Amino acid sequence: MRLLLDTTYFLPAIGIAVKGVPRDAVVALIERGYEVSMSEISFFELSAKGAKYVAAGVLTPERVTRGIRALLYDNRVGKVPVYDTPILLTAFELRKVLGDFIDCLILSTAINRADVLITEDRELREILSKKAYQDIIRDINPEFEVKRLKDVI
Repeated sequence: MRLLLDTTYFLPAIGIAVKGVPRDAVVALIERGYEVSMSEISFFELSAKGAKYVAAGVLTPERVTRGIRALLYDNRVGKVPVYDTPILLTAFELRKVLGDFIDCLILSTAINRADVLITEDRELREILSKKAYQDIIRDINPEFEVKRLKDVI
């Protein structure tokens, strides 16, 4: 099964712990045989979050860049470019029902390239009932699902 993981699950790689998310969640999914991927926009999100922690003196720039490099070169995690035309077109449609365009890009990437989006983001899970969202997945990936980590581990 192809999983696209939201940025949250990659935060431990740069030194940021997330309550309720095991530090080894990505490795655990890979070891269970899932095909794990991430949207390349997650690198931007990791950098932005890392910069916030660096500015606050909680993390060093080296820790953040080391974690990003580790993810970038880890061949077990697929990286999906966000500027692929179908991904952008779907993201533009999703923007009508979802306010955060980065989330639109992540969700669009998952719809176009995965079977399941794994996310803890309540807003991403709440749009599932909206007709516009249902129309989008019906046309692109009718079997697509959005789940929380606890639903697959």
